[in-house]
Amino acid sequence: MFGTVVVSTAGRDKGYHFIVTKLMDNYVYIVDGNIHKVENPKYKKIKHIEIIGTCDDSLKQRIINNNKITNQTIKKALSKFENS
Repeated sequence: MFGTVVVSTAGRDKGYHFIVTKLMDNYVYIVDGNIHKVENPKYKKIKHIEIIGTCDDSLKQRIINNNKITNQTIKKALSKFENS
């Protein structure tokens, strides 16, 4: 689930793309690099997101290994999904 690109299906952020950075029970932490930055991720129920795909493997491995991720990297990864 780490590094998965999702779309919010409920709430104020409905229709926005995010990347999953953490999983806890029935919740995920999601970031988009703009409003919900890496330093302050959004906490959202799994039932309120829809899986779109996965980001590139290098970013996915950085998320899994808890390496530093920048907001610019998140924005760049999401731009590939938002344009299609």
